Amino acid sequence: MRILFVADLVGRPGRQVARALLPGLRAERAVDVVIANGENLAAGFGVTPSLVTELLGCGVDVITSGNHIWDRRDGVELLEEEPRLLRPANYPSGNPGSGTYVLQVEDRSIAVVNLQGRAFMPDIDDPFRVGRTLVDDLRAETNIIVIDFHAEATAEKLAFAHFMDGLVSAVVGTHTHVPTADARVLPGGTAYVTDLGMTGSHAGVIGFQVKGAVQRSLLGRRIRLELAEGELRFQGALIDIDEASGHATSIERVDLSYEREQ
Repeated sequence: MRILFVADLVGRPGRQVARALLPGLRAERAVDVVIANGENLAAGFGVTPSLVTELLGCGVDVITSGNHIWDRRDGVELLEEEPRLLRPANYPSGNPGSGTYVLQVEDRSIAVVNLQGRAFMPDIDDPFRVGRTLVDDLRAETNIIVIDFHAEATAEKLAFAHFMDGLVSAVVGTHTHVPTADARVLPGGTAYVTDLGMTGSHAGVIGFQVKGAVQRSLLGRRIRLELAEGELRFQGALIDIDEASGHATSIERVDLSYEREQ
């Protein structure tokens, strides 16, 4: 089985790149399942029902997220209505939505799990313990399990991947929007990369215009961020999985440029 995991889609530029490149890439690379982190779909902060529908319509099977999933009320409400839109499973009980989804690909099942780290992030439930409980339950249903670990700290991401090595097919890191060069299959058979990167404009600072990002650092206060334009890229990873064992056989970074048609 081949899975394409699309790096954090940021605003209109990210959606434009996905619409333009994803259908062809899915066909050309014989992709069975597409997963995308979409917590930044709506101008960089949260999701809306129409944007989720748009993304699902261009070839994405499951949408994961992170801390920004709570930024828009209609996006939060959608978590109860659209099971293919996930929020991190380790937010405390009482929050809407789910952090897992199991989809059928012909005669096989694949489970997608969304978790969030705690280092330099909100102090929510322990992703290690919550994740292990979820994985133990899901393994009774399928041996193909992919985890989006949405976290800031590289050490936390890598520690989590080793914690899950051999139990899941892949652990991919999201959140920082900066791709890392450490994609590999761990000794137990789990594919891993610390961060997938970002799908959208790379002309600014993690998807936003330079001026606002610099002003935030200079002035020490929140400055409204506007989306960057230009230098559009589609980033993510292709993961091949042996269906019999559930172990990954390879992981390949994807990094494609896109020039918008005038």
